[in-house]
Amino acid sequence: MSAAAPTDSAGSTDAAHSMDGASLPREGRLRAVIENLTPCVDGGRFAAKRTLGDEVAVQADVFADGHDALCALLLYRHEGEEHWQRTPMRSLGNDRWQASFRVARLGLWHYRVEGWVDALETWRIDLLKKQAAGQELGIDLARGAQLAEAAAARARINHAADDAALLQHWARSLDDAASPLEERLQRSQDAALHALARTHPPPEALARSALLALMVERERARYSTWYEMFPRSAALSREAHGSFADCEQLLPYVAQMGFDVLYLPPIHPIGHAERRGPNNRPVAAAGDPGSPWAIGAAEGGHKSIHPQLGSLEDFRRLLARAAQLNLELALDIAFQCSPDHPYVREHPEWFLKRPDGSIQYAENPPKKYQDIYPFDFGCSDWRELWLELASIFEFWVDQGVRIFRVDNPHTKPFALWEWLIARVRRRCPEAVFLAEAFTRPKVMYRLAKLGFSQSYTYFAWRNGSQELRAYFEELRTPPVSDFFRPNLWPNTPDILTEYLQFGGRAAFMVRLVLAATLGASYGIYGPPFELMEHQARDPGSEEYLDSEKYQIRCWNRERPDSLRDFIALLNRIRRDNPALHSDEGLRFHAIDNPALIAYSKRSIDGTDRILMIVNLDPHHAQSGWVSLEGALPQGPSAGAGAGAGAGDGDGADAAGAFQAHDLLSGARFLWKGERNYVALDPATSPAHILRIRRRIRSERDFDYYL
Repeated sequence: MSAAAPTDSAGSTDAAHSMDGASLPREGRLRAVIENLTPCVDGGRFAAKRTLGDEVAVQADVFADGHDALCALLLYRHEGEEHWQRTPMRSLGNDRWQASFRVARLGLWHYRVEGWVDALETWRIDLLKKQAAGQELGIDLARGAQLAEAAAARARINHAADDAALLQHWARSLDDAASPLEERLQRSQDAALHALARTHPPPEALARSALLALMVERERARYSTWYEMFPRSAALSREAHGSFADCEQLLPYVAQMGFDVLYLPPIHPIGHAERRGPNNRPVAAAGDPGSPWAIGAAEGGHKSIHPQLGSLEDFRRLLARAAQLNLELALDIAFQCSPDHPYVREHPEWFLKRPDGSIQYAENPPKKYQDIYPFDFGCSDWRELWLELASIFEFWVDQGVRIFRVDNPHTKPFALWEWLIARVRRRCPEAVFLAEAFTRPKVMYRLAKLGFSQSYTYFAWRNGSQELRAYFEELRTPPVSDFFRPNLWPNTPDILTEYLQFGGRAAFMVRLVLAATLGASYGIYGPPFELMEHQARDPGSEEYLDSEKYQIRCWNRERPDSLRDFIALLNRIRRDNPALHSDEGLRFHAIDNPALIAYSKRSIDGTDRILMIVNLDPHHAQSGWVSLEGALPQGPSAGAGAGAGAGDGDGADAAGAFQAHDLLSGARFLWKGERNYVALDPATSPAHILRIRRRIRSERDFDYYL
């Protein structure tokens, strides 16, 4: 997933420099320079990310000394292909060039840029200038014939006999003094032959950029909607331990809310030694189920299933039933063990020993977790340990799992993840990896560069308009956006923020709208989210009271105050509007009230634009004036994106009136110009999700469009 180290195309790999500069360059005819390729992650050390079907735009600075014409090509190929594909780059001005290619296969792609001084194009341009000035052109046409002959010779070297014949014939026709001058001049401008000659550039003058890499994943890596659920709490009875059969009964509930990924915390046997009790009590009572992250017991470890959940066959049936409802199951992979895990008995060398010879349990001082033993990834037997850990992913891939949420990857070696993810992807290119890494930004970014498809973020703790804007401006801007895909979660089993604890129903709605529209991927931990569970275990804590991490809960999913219908509506809006399927088109808009935030998103092809305005104050109505600069579609095709009705082809403009259709409430507003008034009351709806439907030619027309 990495590319070769970059080289200076002007000559650092093609020159033999001494400290005093006395040595000649190895190739003095190399005049073109290639710099600043994008996308490029850490100078090419890591692969940029794209998804299947994307059009990948590659840009580079290509220039040379003097005023000669340049030619630049983009070369690209999938790792499974032998031959390069080539496409000409076009000049954007100021020595910046661009070309694009579409990625039609999963896996690793490579690309580079080649550039050279195009002597034939320089000759063609100069010839036109001399012709316009009325100068004698015989010598110049002979010069052109020499250049065409040289191109023919290069074609022969490249074993392109047909190209060589065409170029040779061209050379003769240019040098044919018996032909009329006008015919020879016309032949000199033959665009097809000039293009043919460019496919055989002079190797001594050809500058090559570094070889860069691109990891192409399926769409689920870019756009996904997650629902987390503890399977042991899936039973309808308050006392019963849930099973995969119970989960099957809940699949329609999850699917009807519009989720496409159902994420299950660890489903493995749970250790008995040092088991934790409810609310993380250090000692468990008889019958307490323990934490699913204390993995391993007599029944097995990471490749086994908790016996009360069911069998491996039951799990595969759950996978198949979920697929029928367009749901994928994501599994939690946590590299840690309970004291009862078979690894502890069979491979004690894989764990860190204390001075008294006992195995070191997990600690986060002053907290102690005696029910969990972390691996010693740098032990003397690390190779065998790493191979076994990779085999855990491979086992579940063989069962049909394609999405993995990885627990605390930032506490494991970077080198492990780079090797392991590449290994699993070779076996299963469809695999998607979500990094649960709430840690320092550079560490989170490094994990993304190493291969994680998506990552948790700081979104849960960004509440104000300025901090939200600053954070997402960072995430949406290259180079970060080339490798880091955020997955936004307003809550998790570990995170119940102060905003949700004290903001009431409106707070849950606000955070849901932000997560679902700021990010192409988001998730919630339910049922606590849709049932607005907000009681913390202790004052100032973000831990849930009676957390499912330590006990079984029985949820009344049919409560009349549930947010399930609001969630379903929001997810339907996401699904129906391609603008919300990507993080690429995010743009923030000025608004004169800091309690409000306004932003828009557009689809990759620009046909779908959605405007969001959210009241961040869950307790009070707020109003303000929002600037819509850049949010209004222009021209006759505007409004014709996903969901627009037939005949909605009149675009909005800065001066005209237009209809703003709120997809949440169904309300329609007559707005005019780029600055408009909004008022949002959290008691009714704390947000607008607006589609600009069409320009209104007069206010009398407005009722017609309602």
